Amino acid sequence: MTLLNKALTIAGSDTSGGAGMEADLKTMEELGVYGMPALTCIVTMHPKTWEHSVYPLPLDLIEKQLVTAIEGVGINAMKTGMIGSPELVELVAQTIDKYALKNVVIDPVMVCKGCDLILAPAAAQAIKELLVPRCDIITPNTVEAAYLADLPEVKTVEQIKEAAERIIAAGAKNVVIKGGERLSDNAAIDIFYNGTDFVEMAVPKIYPSYNHGAGCTFSAAITAGLANNLTMEEAVKQAKAFVTAALKHGFAINHIVGCTNHTAYKKYGA
Repeated sequence: MTLLNKALTIAGSDTSGGAGMEADLKTMEELGVYGMPALTCIVTMHPKTWEHSVYPLPLDLIEKQLVTAIEGVGINAMKTGMIGSPELVELVAQTIDKYALKNVVIDPVMVCKGCDLILAPAAAQAIKELLVPRCDIITPNTVEAAYLADLPEVKTVEQIKEAAERIIAAGAKNVVIKGGERLSDNAAIDIFYNGTDFVEMAVPKIYPSYNHGAGCTFSAAITAGLANNLTMEEAVKQAKAFVTAALKHGFAINHIVGCTNHTAYKKYGA
């Protein structure tokens, strides 16, 4: 009998199936990891406008899910996704401390694609104060990185490196900042920093960009890699290859949005 390593995602449910815990579990499965969700909210979309509605779950129910996964099954790695209140951030921080959790991946879901505004300022501040010092790696996009690093903007590779240094100084052990579509460069550039060395990962930008769920997929792939005992740099590079394949073979799910293809890495390779 093959025993799989196990990972936990603390994230919202995306009813469309493209992001959130759905993306996380698909990614973990593809990378040979047994994934478990602790749902924080349920997100639905209007079928004609795709306007999002968010329905948070009670804090005590989220805590019971955490106990089930951590005490009842056990985990080798964990990640966060949508944690939209300071109270929930505090619960996650307390859980990390209580169980001395390792391989903690924080995906600071503070903004949506196409938006440069911090959606839940109080939760974002709590993430900055409580989860940055507790994480093994944090995976912000450039807008989130600017917020975490107290910079007015992050729009160039040089600014990404400055933000990474500041985030490490704030307590994160490692950081990978996703340049994505916000950089003017023709390449999709992600930069990993471990406090000593910068590793730049660049691939040509992919069009059409069916990228719903790409950030969740990237952080989930890192989590799966760590659960499978890869080094941090190996896990990040595997995640870059995984999400690049998923974007190359992405597809439209309706007339509004298209999703990453979580089967592409195994099916077609990097």
